[in-house]
Amino acid sequence: MPYSLPLFGGILIGLSAVVMLLFIGRITGISSIIWSAIAEAGTSAWRWAFLVGLVTGPLAFHSLSGQPAPTPNASPWWLAVVAGLFVGYGTRLGSGCTSGHGVCGLGRLSLRSLIATLTFMATGIATVYVLRHVMEGAV
Repeated sequence: MPYSLPLFGGILIGLSAVVMLLFIGRITGISSIIWSAIAEAGTSAWRWAFLVGLVTGPLAFHSLSGQPAPTPNASPWWLAVVAGLFVGYGTRLGSGCTSGHGVCGLGRLSLRSLIATLTFMATGIATVYVLRHVMEGAV
């Protein structure tokens, strides 16, 4: 049972990306959906609905299933803001985020998305290695 929920979630993410591409003709890249929701205020009702669902979906799941919500990170708030700014800069620099490249781009066999996804993964692996094995007790 513990492995079935992430598998089910992954299937839903893939299915939603396919439905979005087939019916709306849009890629389900979160960074571009957020950017367009802010920049194109008059024509972005579906984007705001998507973003509201992105936030309320997990809340509804945890309240209906009785499963505990993840424990909030104990780091200071300003660290989350700085990290968010770095992530935002990286998504603009990389022309998309992990959802756009990793889920949608790979599904469309995009070479650019393959390179971006490999870069995301390698950077994440390197970061975890450095934090856990090089800096050990520093964090």
